[in-house]
Parts: sequence; structure tokens; C-alpha cells
Amino acid sequence: MKGTTRTFFIVLAMATILATVATGAAVAGKGGGKGHHQSSSGGGSISLVLLNSTDGLPHYGQQVTFNVSTTATDKPSVQLTCSQGGVVVYRASAGFYPEYPWPWAQTFTLRSAAWTGGGADCIATLYYVDRRAKTQTLTTMSFPVYA
Repeated sequence: MKGTTRTFFIVLAMATILATVATGAAVAGKGGGKGHHQSSSGGGSISLVLLNSTDGLPHYGQQVTFNVSTTATDKPSVQLTCSQGGVVVYRASAGFYPEYPWPWAQTFTLRSAAWTGGGADCIATLYYVDRRAKTQTLTTMSFPVYA
């Protein structure tokens, strides 16, 4: 691996770990139409985009992505964490900027080896990693996933 690529992977891993450890108040908001959730703070905004919902709500096994906006960084990322009964069953992160090398990771499929069915409570965190390799949370939003 080239040094730059290796550094990117290390920073991405650190960001994921730090975002997981960091706790923040989840803020839920509803906007626009049925099933459209969004949240914003002084640091940025995030809204849920349902990719294959048939009823305007996120369900187990379906795919979602996010619209993000921030002036705090040109390299924002989103971490999605979903829990059932307080147990984390899904966690994934992706960068939401043009040069992100794995754009397909911006589509989150709502299932995992630990999440084999049923509803869950999810929190999406909009964040970035600063020059000191510290994770800076810009805003969070929560939403339910239905069975």
C-alpha cells in the first residue's frame, strides 16, 4: 500500500472507532413527507433517503442513504448504528464527498449477520476527522426501522 492509502485507512479506522465511542444526544426530526427524517445543527444537516421503500418508511433489508450538508469540512462522513433492545446489530460508515474511494458504501443495507430480522432503532451521525485525527460530530438523527 502507498503511504497515503495506508494513512487514509488508519484515519478511517480511527474515525469509526472514535465515533463509536463518542456519545451524543440523538435528535430526531421529521420534515417534508411521509418517512422523511432530517436533523440539523450549527455544524451541518443530514436527511434520510429511502432507496427502495414501498411505503415511505425504512424496513429491515431495505437500502437507505443520506443527503448531507455542512460548511465545517469538505470531507463529511456518516456512521449508521442500529440497535435492537439496546444491542448494536449494525454499524457502517462512509464518506459523503466526491472523491470518496468507495461510493457504493454510501448505500446502507439495513441488515447484518447480527441483525437477521425485525425492527431496530438507528442513529445516523454526520461527522468528520479533524487535522489532529479527532472525530468531530456535526449532528445526529435517529429513526426507526420497521420489520
